[in-house]
Amino acid sequence: MICNLQRKKVIVAMSGGVDSAISAFLLKKQGFIVEGLFMKNWEEEDSKQYCMVKKDLNDAKETCKKLGIILHTVNFSYEYWNNVFLVFLKEYNNGRTPNPDVLCNREIKFKTFFKFAIKNFNADYIATGHYVRCVYINNKYWLLRGFDLNKDQSYFLHSIDNCNLSKCLFPLGNLTKYKVRYYAYKLNLSVANKKDSTGICFIGKRNFKDFLSSYLKKKPGIIISIDGKKLGHHQGLMYYTIGQRKGLNIGGISNFTSKPWYVVDKDLKNNFLIVAQGRNNIRLMSTSLIVYKLHWINWKYLKNSLVCTVKIRYRQIDINCSVTPILKNRVHVSFLKPAFSVSPGQYAVFYLHDRCLGGGVIKYRH
Repeated sequence: MICNLQRKKVIVAMSGGVDSAISAFLLKKQGFIVEGLFMKNWEEEDSKQYCMVKKDLNDAKETCKKLGIILHTVNFSYEYWNNVFLVFLKEYNNGRTPNPDVLCNREIKFKTFFKFAIKNFNADYIATGHYVRCVYINNKYWLLRGFDLNKDQSYFLHSIDNCNLSKCLFPLGNLTKYKVRYYAYKLNLSVANKKDSTGICFIGKRNFKDFLSSYLKKKPGIIISIDGKKLGHHQGLMYYTIGQRKGLNIGGISNFTSKPWYVVDKDLKNNFLIVAQGRNNIRLMSTSLIVYKLHWINWKYLKNSLVCTVKIRYRQIDINCSVTPILKNRVHVSFLKPAFSVSPGQYAVFYLHDRCLGGGVIKYRH
């Protein structure tokens, strides 16, 4: 498979988890010169978080020692704060629902980490434990979904530059998670049973409301129905997303049915959280989108209309759609059937079968 690449040097992003561990193992087995690089991207504010990062680093050290590879460390906290976290906060402050994992991959793993590894270690490639595939078709590198569709992470990697993609290796792209853990057990790695990381990229799982309120001022306001009736109070628009059902605390209101309430919109000007009853309420359904801040993996911009599928959230089933360019950096997306719970600020990622074409940020929904 990689006989012509043997003895090339690859720097693996070691997280202290099982995926990066097996990525390093497989690459070494294939004949690469493999070294690991552990990134610290967040300055801890509490002892619990400090312990988590310390454990991840220790796990990465133990794994690299077991595999017989060198482990380097680097601190990208400054880059993460400025290029990921501040953008994340700005989006929430503007009433949108951002996805920090996309930004994190674009700005840190496949830009900052990528440049650092290539320049400082004279690496030929970088590698990560993402469940995606990279193929070379008609003189171009393309990003494909991972073989394990339950773990596929192409949604998060849709904004990688094509020139960088040519120097990225994804050893787990053709494997299932079960197979990855099996390899780890056979190698007797301590991370074989380690749980997958959750929560905000590089920050981890937190009490989200408490965490967000540490950086953004709370702006409590009124919850209203779609016909303008006051139903209760919200703690701040930043805490809610379109389609949200839980945490509204407005059940059992007289003169209304027993159907559950859902967030259908946010009125930033008046600080109103707008809700409606029933999952199939027309206000929860969208027939089209405007998507901007586009990145196409192999095109500068879309020239002609395109029939494909789109994901409007990670793990959500693909939606059949047609995509029409309206500006160089903006497209109109029409759904074949109405889609539930479209949230401005999230990413719309386009696919042609297994091939990830690129994507952008949802600006408006209709």
